[in-house]
Amino acid sequence: MAPNTSSAPSRNTALFERAKKLIPGGVNSPVRAFKAVGGTPRFVQRAQGAYFWDADGKRYIDYIGSWGPMILGHGHPAVVDAVQKAVLEGFSYGAPTEREVELAEEIVKLVPSIEMLRLVSSGTEAGMSAIRLARGATGRSKIIKFEGCYHGHADALLVKAGSGLATFGNPTSAGVPPEVVQHTLVLEYNHIAQLEEAFAVHGSSTACLIIEPIAGNMNFVRASVPFMTRCRELCTQYGVLLVFDEVMTGFRVALGGAQSVYAKSIPGFKPDMTVMGKVIGGGMPLAAFGGTRAVMEQLAPLGPVYQAGTLSGNPVATACGLATLRELQKPGFYEALGERTRSLVSGLTQAATRAGVSFCGDSEGGMFGFFLLEPLPQNYATVMTTDGPTFNRFFHAMLDKGVYYAPALYEAGFVSSAHTAADIAETVEAAAQFFAGR
Repeated sequence: MAPNTSSAPSRNTALFERAKKLIPGGVNSPVRAFKAVGGTPRFVQRAQGAYFWDADGKRYIDYIGSWGPMILGHGHPAVVDAVQKAVLEGFSYGAPTEREVELAEEIVKLVPSIEMLRLVSSGTEAGMSAIRLARGATGRSKIIKFEGCYHGHADALLVKAGSGLATFGNPTSAGVPPEVVQHTLVLEYNHIAQLEEAFAVHGSSTACLIIEPIAGNMNFVRASVPFMTRCRELCTQYGVLLVFDEVMTGFRVALGGAQSVYAKSIPGFKPDMTVMGKVIGGGMPLAAFGGTRAVMEQLAPLGPVYQAGTLSGNPVATACGLATLRELQKPGFYEALGERTRSLVSGLTQAATRAGVSFCGDSEGGMFGFFLLEPLPQNYATVMTTDGPTFNRFFHAMLDKGVYYAPALYEAGFVSSAHTAADIAETVEAAAQFFAGR
């Protein structure tokens, strides 16, 4: 299809108008909307490798990759072949399959902290199930989370901090009664003193601490090694389960996930439970939560904590995920991916510096983020001080040049193994032109 010209009506606009009549906001997930940046969302027609094409036939270099899963790029031959074979065998059975066992074995082999796991269909489902399990295993009600970390849209997690330390959360969504989040304590990310005081007050009644080790929903902010060390120490001291939300970082930042990155600096480091999604499904609806055998055996049908799912361990999704994980284990995969991602962040930083624009960025494996400020933020409050209007102009300038970033300055970006040096160069050049003429 030939690209749309300025005189021709936009199919993206027409589709958006149709969608708004039937779908709230015209999108089936708020992050797909352009509400934060203005304009019309791009309706994707097809994707291949590092690119997708919109309804007007325009090609974009894709840096969201379905919000992380497409680490191999779109349409990787080995993954497509596995999915096509699985489809011919059947879509869903409601009964166990060998591939579920194979995928579980693969994950347990690659992530040492996981001894047993349960497959589910989404990161939200995995997160809410992990918290229920933590409460059931410990017999405690309270949970600790951090401002700026997103763990899915389960009611108990849609909260914001109160006015002072150890004040429990208030809902951030209509439809969530205050009593549902009364046991959720929200703390500041990377704030050790506040963490210690919260444990001193509530540690003995807390079931779990759940954290994104590298937060991807306030752009890209990593937990410092001292902060993560203290999280582990305090959880151990008070019998609180440390839950790593690796829906975004799992197999994206390293073969063993973000926990393997921290284990390099913290001897013997392991979380008690891990929540995973995105990459383990290869782009299909699939997620998991797992942990030590003692905790996981509290789950039904072995234990008293109930969880179920009609499509859990779907045979097509497991085929897609298993093929993806096998590709990731090929020699040199993460070294090449990490180098390509660093080259993008470095190129953008240099372009901004030459133009005198405040800018900073960071990356790990195939995940990255940047901010129109410096130095790198350590918490949500600092992230919120970034230059929103300039980012919006930057987003649209890049979009016009065929580069697709997340349509919000609070979302991390993703590089795939399909991105080439030429793609990175094209992206950096487009950014340099914007910075120079802003």
